[in-house]
Amino acid sequence: MHGPARIVELYLKRAHRGPMDPVPQATVVAGQGLQGSVGRSRRRQVTLLELENWQRSTADVGSDADTSRRRANIVVSGIALAHTRGRVLRIGDVRLAVGGELTPCERMDEVQPGLQEALRPDWRAGIFAQVLDGGVIRVGDAITWEDGAPRE
Repeated sequence: MHGPARIVELYLKRAHRGPMDPVPQATVVAGQGLQGSVGRSRRRQVTLLELENWQRSTADVGSDADTSRRRANIVVSGIALAHTRGRVLRIGDVRLAVGGELTPCERMDEVQPGLQEALRPDWRAGIFAQVLDGGVIRVGDAITWEDGAPRE
């Protein structure tokens, strides 16, 4: 891991299947998700992708596709997200409870054939989370695990 864990990219989704808009900061709303982003559900309020996993997976299939193609809201670097269900991530005042693994859909093969399969192992496709406490998050913000062992 290089340097502290941090947010490297933030995206809002304007419409279902619509473009992912990169933003320098976003308002996270407790119990909802990112303000101005559609496609949220009660369980999947926010989605997070580990930059290193995306780079590994795209390299495996010979793609240089941008992280926005994964359609995650928050791209992080320097923190391992695999097998973290029940743990809480902190970004400043914002607290996110990890709900589980995101499974890569067939749309990933539209990005590059084989990418859906490359994203399957070790939660490479990212995680979804519920917002416990809202606030403003910015690209470059540090991200940490809240103290305490992961709950099963």
